[in-house]
Amino acid sequence: MKRKFLIIAIGLLGITVYASYTLFNSEQKDKLLLQVLTQSLRDAHFDPQVFNDEFSVKAFDMYLDRMDYSKRFLLQEDVDSLSLYQTKIDDEINANSLTFFEMANRLIESRQQEAEAYFEEILNEPFDFSVKESREADAEKRTFAATSNELKESWRLDLKYQVINRIYNAEKAQNEPTYTKEKKSFEDMEKEARAKILTNHQDWFHRIAKLNKNDRYSTYLNAIANTFDPHTSYFPPRDKENFDISMSGQFEGIGATLQQRDQYIRVTQIVPGSASARQGELEAEDIILAVAQAKDEPVDVVDMRLDDAVQLIRGKKGTEVRLTIKKTDGTVKIVPIIRDVVVLEETYAKSAVLEHTDEKLGKYGYIYLPKFYADFNKRNGRHCSEDVLTEIEKLKGENVEGLIIDLRNNGGGSLSDVVDMAGLFIKKGPVVQIKARGRSPQILDDKDKEVQYDGPLVIMVNEFSASASEILAAAMQDYKRAVIVGGNATFGKGTVQRFYDFDKVVPASFNNYKPFGAIKLTIQKFYRINGGATQLRGVIPDIILPDRYAHLDIGERDQDFPMKWDEIAPASYSLETDLIGKLTVAKKNSTKRVKQHDDFKLIAENALRYKRMEDETVIPLKYNTFVKYRKNQEKEAKRFEGVGKSETGLKASLSYLDNSQAVADTLKMARFKSWEKLMKKDIYLDEAVRILADIQ
Repeated sequence: MKRKFLIIAIGLLGITVYASYTLFNSEQKDKLLLQVLTQSLRDAHFDPQVFNDEFSVKAFDMYLDRMDYSKRFLLQEDVDSLSLYQTKIDDEINANSLTFFEMANRLIESRQQEAEAYFEEILNEPFDFSVKESREADAEKRTFAATSNELKESWRLDLKYQVINRIYNAEKAQNEPTYTKEKKSFEDMEKEARAKILTNHQDWFHRIAKLNKNDRYSTYLNAIANTFDPHTSYFPPRDKENFDISMSGQFEGIGATLQQRDQYIRVTQIVPGSASARQGELEAEDIILAVAQAKDEPVDVVDMRLDDAVQLIRGKKGTEVRLTIKKTDGTVKIVPIIRDVVVLEETYAKSAVLEHTDEKLGKYGYIYLPKFYADFNKRNGRHCSEDVLTEIEKLKGENVEGLIIDLRNNGGGSLSDVVDMAGLFIKKGPVVQIKARGRSPQILDDKDKEVQYDGPLVIMVNEFSASASEILAAAMQDYKRAVIVGGNATFGKGTVQRFYDFDKVVPASFNNYKPFGAIKLTIQKFYRINGGATQLRGVIPDIILPDRYAHLDIGERDQDFPMKWDEIAPASYSLETDLIGKLTVAKKNSTKRVKQHDDFKLIAENALRYKRMEDETVIPLKYNTFVKYRKNQEKEAKRFEGVGKSETGLKASLSYLDNSQAVADTLKMARFKSWEKLMKKDIYLDEAVRILADIQ
């Protein structure tokens, strides 16, 4: 890694000579940043692209998409004028020119100022909800308006959709038996809805006005970086600070990882042990539409900058934030969350002893690992591989007959800990292969002949199990050491990234312009010991269970420009167990159970509904039709509300050592009781226990 960093530094000497004789100004800083970024991509990316016309088209399309994804501002004539540069961004880079960016920046600023007049004029008059109209909710299916009048009409339909939603929610609320205020007429609700949407848009345009050239330039640089792969990104100084906070494990807020995709802010992960996790309603893939402080009016965050939205959501421990969210099935609800500090213990490995009311089942160990954490900043810092070993020893003391390791929603982490953890279950041998650019694959081995646990093993995964999780699952699958259980496939991220701080590369003569930010570069790929990459395809479980996201594209394959799947020569390894015959029986039994399980049948149905909801994106704007549309959505959603809310027969307890500590620690006992409730209702965990029994 040091060698790559040195290459970048040496390569930048030419930039230093060029720039040192040039007047320091903002444009020069932007040009220098462009050179540093593109040279970093050339010199250190795992799979560098040639800056040619093909690259230029990809970068152009991505930047245009990010400039105006919802097609609210630009006209087709604007797109046509910008398209003159569609194959010239590579030329711009090579000439160290910002002509295209400057042109695009002036154009979007101008069009945003023009659009600001639309919403006030439209919202001054009542909408007619008796006419048959509709709105395409999926911006990708829309086209850019040909004229200003056509764009204004697009705004009208958008605003009408927002108002009709507010009216419906208000009418629904006042029809509830608990509603005690005086009921309002439709006309009054419509007027209030328009007034609120007007205020929201005034606030929104006020925030847009705060966007500066540097913000748009960061977007432009990321359009260049992201064409290499979705995980290679430029981080301006403030974004890098936010990333560091998210990686530190210290949160004071709701405890959710957010990502801006298109004009929406989506939840990508719920931090274990956080306020959101304890509240229980916020989930990955939820879209946050608005944010309110306690009883205050909500602030619309659609099209809001992510860092601005985060500032609204973050807050002091004990305060309330109310999120208006849109679920994957299209339903909208308000989720109140009391902010808190994440309990660090909840982010670490933990275990429980599982038994069952079904007397045919035995006693099993369960280890939940939320991420592959490692504290490299302390000499004796905490490592997940050591913690998992500790939990295994506790469970062995309970004479468990099998072990489940839960990697669901585990987004990865420390590579060295994956290797060490795999070594707990095999005698010795390769765990993963890593390939850097221009080098032969490196095999990372478990060299410890000791096997800390040699009994039946099940590993649980889902579509959000990524990176390090996929390495462990793949290794155990290749060794036939464990049965992998989950949805259709894991996430499919088989790459590793590293941050390079530009301030450490750019010479001191440019201190006046620091900070420059950083780049997160993909520098390596992971490969299974059988030679196949985990990239893109992920790990396909041995036993596949119904999953609500089964028909949605939410993995690496759904990202823009993901790196391809490939394979290298397999490493030399030997199978660890005689699991193959037992796995055949376990698959057959699991398939039979799942077909007879009402909740799994509902999950499979719900997955098809999710797909249908994703495809059906035209929203009716005639009020009577809209009411039927929303009520039908809610009726369908209600069918699936009970899934996962009934106890399965699982019984969970702490090991003797943990229980003795929890008895003396009320907070620890309370955390376990909360976790115990989840385990008892977890139908996937219940099935994993039954699979474990089948492979004994």
